[in-house]
Amino acid sequence: MAWIFKLPEPRLEGPLSLEEAIKKRKSVRRFISKPLTLLELSNLLWSGQGITHGYMRAAPSAGATYPLDLFAVIGEGGVEGVEAAGAYRYHPHEHSLELVRPGDQRASLCSAALGQDFIRVAPLSILITAEPSRTTSHYGQRGIRYIYQETGHVAQNISLQAVTLGLGSVVVGAFYDDEVASTLKLPSGYSALYLISIGHPRK
Repeated sequence: MAWIFKLPEPRLEGPLSLEEAIKKRKSVRRFISKPLTLLELSNLLWSGQGITHGYMRAAPSAGATYPLDLFAVIGEGGVEGVEAAGAYRYHPHEHSLELVRPGDQRASLCSAALGQDFIRVAPLSILITAEPSRTTSHYGQRGIRYIYQETGHVAQNISLQAVTLGLGSVVVGAFYDDEVASTLKLPSGYSALYLISIGHPRK
């Protein structure tokens, strides 16, 4: 049986205005060895795909088809309160994480991403994936464009949320899709689209 645990409810008020977060957002590739809190992890995942009202999520989706799923790659000791390092699938409606690949996967993910070393160092990386058929069944091949647009919405939400938490982040598009899928044991039919590494920035 898969190990699933509930995340704490996200904090809905932060110390920065949206305008300040936009101004301060930048790509950060140097991280210190300091874990994130469980609440920070909760807010980051919720900002990307969390439920905001009814069944609607934090990022817009064409026809509310919601083709995207988030996977959190957590390093050893990377998040306080998460006992086991591994790759976890985020379930928005339950606001929970399901362990899909135990063990610290950062080195393998780094290798799959052309050796970009900050991925091995960052305590957390969030992979945005898609099951395209959810959208293409409604919109045909046009749906692929909608999926890419939605991926950008989600990545920006997470990046701005990182800023409000005092964290640094960097988005990564350079990786071998098949190697990432194998490392994270993605379900059949899923595509790896975008990676976001997050941690406390080195000053």
